[in-house]
Amino acid sequence: MLVILGAGYAGRFIYIQAIRDGVSVSVTSRTPEAHLNFAAPSHRLQFDLDREDTWRNIPADADLIWCFPAVSQKAVSAFAGNALGNARRIVVLGSTSAYKLPGTDPDSILDESASIDTTRARVVGEEHLRTHAHAIVLRVAGIYGPERNVLDWIRQGKVGPSQRHVNLIHVEDLAAICLLAIEKGQPGKAYNVSDGRPRRWSEICEEAQKRWGIVPLKDDLDQRPGKRLSIDNMTRDLRYRFQYPDLYQALETLESSTSGRPPASPTV
Repeated sequence: MLVILGAGYAGRFIYIQAIRDGVSVSVTSRTPEAHLNFAAPSHRLQFDLDREDTWRNIPADADLIWCFPAVSQKAVSAFAGNALGNARRIVVLGSTSAYKLPGTDPDSILDESASIDTTRARVVGEEHLRTHAHAIVLRVAGIYGPERNVLDWIRQGKVGPSQRHVNLIHVEDLAAICLLAIEKGQPGKAYNVSDGRPRRWSEICEEAQKRWGIVPLKDDLDQRPGKRLSIDNMTRDLRYRFQYPDLYQALETLESSTSGRPPASPTV
């Protein structure tokens, strides 16, 4: 039995993949009837970390995928101490924002041994779950996919052609990796999750203009260096084969799905 705690955007795709794989799965929300219409009614559970009376809705002896920020610390600790004792394996979706920005060398590559920012509440919660509940923490890069098109971020002026590095992961790859982490991940270990190809926003914007005629609305003045992440540990332990290893081919598919035209042939 698998339970997806807090099934938002990523959780929806994990649910879909689990159903395809023949996994018995339930999804949770604080208001399941309002937010879980993608799931069968019998698969919907009410769960609110801040309401202890809802904790009993989580079946005992289930695998858990935790999809929401692990805050507040008091609630996370209480839930870990009182309700996670019967869980089998736990995967927590964290964020690469857990890592501190690199120092003097902006091109340095960060693995899971890099310093994390323990002033951030969600990082403290994730680490509590990793060390006390033996959770597998996935430090996830920027998620894109259907309804979250990187090209729309450029069109809308949310990002521009800065020299900042960005790491990305297609949501369908993330969903498959979460399920694989339940099966093969090492309890109490953290894994970086991205497509393994850090890029600069300037490169992505240049390709967006060249391939799709998308001109950035403005220069991005954000001078932070960003991060370049290593996924060597995930590659070694999970042995995952990416469905979307090429960002630009994935974006072509997203563009085609919204425009109704067939995808162009990949550029050689």
